[in-house]
Amino acid sequence: MSLNPLDWESQRAFLAVLRGGSLSAAARALGVAQPTVRRRLEALERSIGVTLFTRSPGGLSPTDAARELGGHAEAMAAAADAFARAASADTDAVRGTVRITASEMVGVEVLPPMLAGLRAAQPGLVFELSLTNRNEDLLRQEADIAVRMVRPTQAAMVATRAGVVALGLFASADYLRQNGTPANLDDLGRFALIGPDREVADLRALGALGLRLPRPNFSCRTDSHLAQLSAIRAGLGIGFCQKAIARRDPALVAVLPEAIDFGFETWITMHEDLRRIRRVRATFAHLVTAFTAYCSE
Repeated sequence: MSLNPLDWESQRAFLAVLRGGSLSAAARALGVAQPTVRRRLEALERSIGVTLFTRSPGGLSPTDAARELGGHAEAMAAAADAFARAASADTDAVRGTVRITASEMVGVEVLPPMLAGLRAAQPGLVFELSLTNRNEDLLRQEADIAVRMVRPTQAAMVATRAGVVALGLFASADYLRQNGTPANLDDLGRFALIGPDREVADLRALGALGLRLPRPNFSCRTDSHLAQLSAIRAGLGIGFCQKAIARRDPALVAVLPEAIDFGFETWITMHEDLRRIRRVRATFAHLVTAFTAYCSE
């Protein structure tokens, strides 16, 4: 049975339950009452003749059919969000919504002051931040602009290289006072270290630097770069951090600065079709300038 093409609210309820795992979580996400979510979900199940969720001790478990439909619902949600952003302002006005995707670290520690400066000059702008290390698909307009540490390979992309974000080893001054300072890279094994848990790319990066350290040496393992920074600041050990971020914190001290010299290219990217929209174009140009300056710090 075909769906009513206007019944997007039922499909939104389905997606919210799929994401949240319960009716209550979906209701909070949608800003509606829990019975409303239940009615919409039941209406959707009647419409397609398929059971989408079964009750379990942990909430609602998606059926195989729900998992299969989930990707389509996500795509519809992304398209709806893109439509709302495109309709939020005239293409010739520097106002409206711009959705930016960046890593958790960049989104928390680097982007906000950059965007504050832009919004002071263009108060009509509204920013949506999607903080994830996943490469959101700009072709499907899941975001308008991406800040990424890898060069985009997709066609139809406008990409500008802002420079290289330099990384280094850092520790809190308190940690080094209590434990001393490594004499060289080989000496690192005697110290508590902070680093990745299961992230393959990060583990490979350490290996490329010749840092083959046994897992027990890591006093804190997490794939969240933001959590790694927090652990460094708290004095849990020595870890990697963007140099420009570390320089802003007087409690952080560079460790073996002459022995570590590497970083990641930074690219500002958007779909070529968005160049005609002034608010996106203005935000893109501002971020290129801001990140170019940041990379040179």
